[in-house]
Amino acid sequence: MLVTPTSLAPLASALPPVPLGLSLPSLPIEEPVIVFALALTTFLIAPMLIERAGLPGIVGIVLFGAAIGPNGLGILAETDAIVLLGNVGLVYLLFTVGLELDLRGFAAAPQNAALFGLTSFFVPFIVGTAVCVYVLDLDLWASFLLAAVFSSHTLLAYPVVNRLDVTKNRAVTAVFGGILFTDTIALVVLAIVLGQADGALTVGLFAQVFGALLVLFLGIWFLLPPLARWFFRNTSQESYFEFLLVAAAIFAAASFAEVLGLSDILGAFVAGIALNRLVSRGGTLMNRIEFVGNALFVPFFLLYVGMLVDPAVILEGPRTLIVAATILGILFVTKVAAAGLVSLIQGYNRNEFGVITGLSVGQAAAALAITLVGFDAGLFGSDVLNAVVLMILVTAIISPWLTERYATRLALSDDVEPGETGEFDPRILLPLSMNADKQRSLLELAFTLKDELAETPVHLLTVVQPDGSGGEEQVVAEAEASLEAATEIADAAEVPVRTETRVNHSIPSGIVRASTETRADAILMGWDGRQSLSNRAFGSIIDQVLGRTTVPVLVSRLGHPINTTERIFVVVPPGVDHHEGFYESVHIVKRLAEKLGAEFTVLVVGDNPQQYERLFAMVDPEMEGTFEGASNWPTLESMLRERVDEDDLVIPISPRQGSLGWDPKLATLPRTLVDLPPHSFIIVTPRQGKPGYASRFLKIE
Repeated sequence: MLVTPTSLAPLASALPPVPLGLSLPSLPIEEPVIVFALALTTFLIAPMLIERAGLPGIVGIVLFGAAIGPNGLGILAETDAIVLLGNVGLVYLLFTVGLELDLRGFAAAPQNAALFGLTSFFVPFIVGTAVCVYVLDLDLWASFLLAAVFSSHTLLAYPVVNRLDVTKNRAVTAVFGGILFTDTIALVVLAIVLGQADGALTVGLFAQVFGALLVLFLGIWFLLPPLARWFFRNTSQESYFEFLLVAAAIFAAASFAEVLGLSDILGAFVAGIALNRLVSRGGTLMNRIEFVGNALFVPFFLLYVGMLVDPAVILEGPRTLIVAATILGILFVTKVAAAGLVSLIQGYNRNEFGVITGLSVGQAAAALAITLVGFDAGLFGSDVLNAVVLMILVTAIISPWLTERYATRLALSDDVEPGETGEFDPRILLPLSMNADKQRSLLELAFTLKDELAETPVHLLTVVQPDGSGGEEQVVAEAEASLEAATEIADAAEVPVRTETRVNHSIPSGIVRASTETRADAILMGWDGRQSLSNRAFGSIIDQVLGRTTVPVLVSRLGHPINTTERIFVVVPPGVDHHEGFYESVHIVKRLAEKLGAEFTVLVVGDNPQQYERLFAMVDPEMEGTFEGASNWPTLESMLRERVDEDDLVIPISPRQGSLGWDPKLATLPRTLVDLPPHSFIIVTPRQGKPGYASRFLKIE
């Protein structure tokens, strides 16, 4: 087709005119690109400036939002884009809360979350209703709704506890689970009050609300995990496709909640809980989720909260200030009282009391959304609306400050539960083959075994054998290219790695020497499942490494992505509890189960299960498993064939041949496991030669 000036005329007319001179934007700024640039600049500068004043960085974003927003200096307008990204940030924040929830601790003691949630809601709700009726002179239904606003809470200070790595503390877990109760009840109160305002307060309304909640929980819980597990298991694309699946799931669940007449944040929170065990902490996917949230979505939410603040309401007369002071007084007194009552019942210490108080006083756009609904329905006047805006500003400053004050003390004290401190960050040596198609699976396993704030690197190694033809340089170049690809995966997970290519006539010798030079705490090796022609367990290379090292060696064959693991079956041979490396091996197993959020069952062959239950309980981290006995090896094989599924993981503890706990059946066990349905196992060979080394993994009573 011939392109002529005439044919380009329609296109040219559709393009915006090119400015010929300097064109400064007018205030307030509404141009999307400039708005986005100012927002990102705020996210960069505001936290650094406010931290100089001793306040948490997130407070700076809120204050800057108030300063440059339409009610401050008027630099930024409250455009549709700001509103959209602010709401997206709130939805994303609630999803990450559900994702970080310690489900194991929640499942072990759901009553803790229920106790905190119900106490933190009903103490402010009952007192607040009475004060709103008798002090603020609101009618009963308006008082119900306003009390529900500050009885719930938004985890404004979640980035603080996440950064300080105390999210698994028992008290913090109770607050995270408690939001499921506080926000759900607040939304139920909203539906009931609006139903009364419309004259539709009937039994059918209650049935509709509770039916919608039931459909939301069951729908997300039974549909999302199987879909995500299938996707993770079958996709072979880059990991950002996994992130896109998670992102789509977040907002699909939030949209599903809105369709049901519920809050979108409730749907996002339930989605986070549903995907909790499929996104392992320390992995590439979790890093991508946290990075996008911390760098973009959550700051936009905080900026939006700040832009909602209108300092001019102070000049509108004493009524607004009286209402605001009353609301804030009720909020702080009742939230502190509720936190104190729960702390007294649960035995929380002073730092835990301070953290849960700081987390529960936070209020944000969710509170404003409920207030706006009440305002539109004629239940509130402008004085109440403006008072709630002031409440949001005050709590946006106090909640992060109070939380950081006590969370820092909690992180530096001995108040963190065993297994939460991440004191042991193992140095892992991971030999990789240039042609290994399971390379990414091995890397993800190595990242899972590492500490979440890893400082010691994973050592990636390739050993090249010279062929005598003088072409080693080309082979070494190919090996380095393969290691470079592995490094990119590690960079995405923010796990430090070091790569090394060695030329050695003996691959086992190269691996053994590297383990000595790197002072490796463990060697992780992949096995393709091929049977050895000799009587070896795995084959020449792996068996030689086992015979020439004393550090723990983990031989892995993964038939499914490690993050989709649902259950772990631990196999212990008779007498292995007397092996000097037994407790370290138990620590490795329990740490892996903790990071994956997987249940574990210990199958004890020819020994007393109760004895091993006592021994496992002596080892950090704190986790409870199931212990069963198998009278002999054929019985064990039958149990595994009947019970393991495709997303399960089998972990036998297999000492080196001739050492305590060794059994000849362990030599053929790997070939047996290859034929089992999950095709996924990790053979853990314990450390030997350091009898006193195991004491570091035992709990200190």
